[in-house]
Amino acid sequence: MTTPLQAVGTGTASRTKPETPLAAPRRLPLWKRLWRDRVMLMLTLPGLVYFLVFHYVPLFGYVAAFQDYQPYIGFLDSQWVGLQNFATMLGDPRFWDAVGNTLRITLTQLVLFFPAPIALALLLNSVISEKVRRFVQSVVYLPHFIGWVIIVSVFQQVIGGAGVLPGFLESIGLPRYDMMTDPDAFPLLVTLQVIWKDCGWGTIIFLAALLSINPELYEAAAMDGAGRWRRLWHVTLPGITPIIILLLILNLGSILSVGFEQILLQRDAVGPESGEVLDTFVYFNGVQDGQWGPAAAVGLVKAVVGAVLVLGANKVAHLLGHEGVYRNASK
Repeated sequence: MTTPLQAVGTGTASRTKPETPLAAPRRLPLWKRLWRDRVMLMLTLPGLVYFLVFHYVPLFGYVAAFQDYQPYIGFLDSQWVGLQNFATMLGDPRFWDAVGNTLRITLTQLVLFFPAPIALALLLNSVISEKVRRFVQSVVYLPHFIGWVIIVSVFQQVIGGAGVLPGFLESIGLPRYDMMTDPDAFPLLVTLQVIWKDCGWGTIIFLAALLSINPELYEAAAMDGAGRWRRLWHVTLPGITPIIILLLILNLGSILSVGFEQILLQRDAVGPESGEVLDTFVYFNGVQDGQWGPAAAVGLVKAVVGAVLVLGANKVAHLLGHEGVYRNASK
């Protein structure tokens, strides 16, 4: 039997209307959003101008790949030759030598250089002392700001024919070894130079990704009995996997570009057969020899191959359940 107080409460509850959901905030028009964010947009303007002038406007120059382009008469008056420049490119044995050298250097850097910033970031993240960590970070970042001329000179003084390492080998009774002029070691040489120059700089992104991992995951893993290596494998690496996949996909876009200045400074030491890459091939054939059309065709092939690799790798990332460079539109 219900009391009067219970009856009143029951009646009140039965007459209460369900709460209506809050309406979504009205989205501002485009021009109002632009005016609201005008300061931030002004800050991004220099970067936008840079990409427009040096990356997007030069894309129109790829029309030279289909012309017998002559700089003194311009694009409009140069003779249209269709795919002849591509046939010339494919029939040049020096082009295939440059492709082979580029792929060898790229694969070497992909195997040795790409994991190096990840390993260095993991080591720096494991350092307990904040002062020691900051000091090491400052030291490993510095080579990034040194030009390739200085870096190649330093390597020449250390491992060149008259350098410290060959002299040490001779002093202990071993034959002198000049790595700077060894064609077979050239991919490894340029990879070691890239690691020394840019490994520290590449750790910035991975250190930021490590800081975003929830510390409670480490505590839970430790309570479950996971040691240092198991926490690294099951917590740390999965936490930075999206960043690793993103950077790997972006690096595939420049797989046929291995550094023009670095290679140009050392090309003559090992010979064009081992030191010629696509970037230097374009320079010597286009700028020096005046073969502008075939050189532009090589540049267009590089751009197309890079775009296909990025899109293909991003699709594979979606199939494996990762976000990649951009989200899957079908989800």
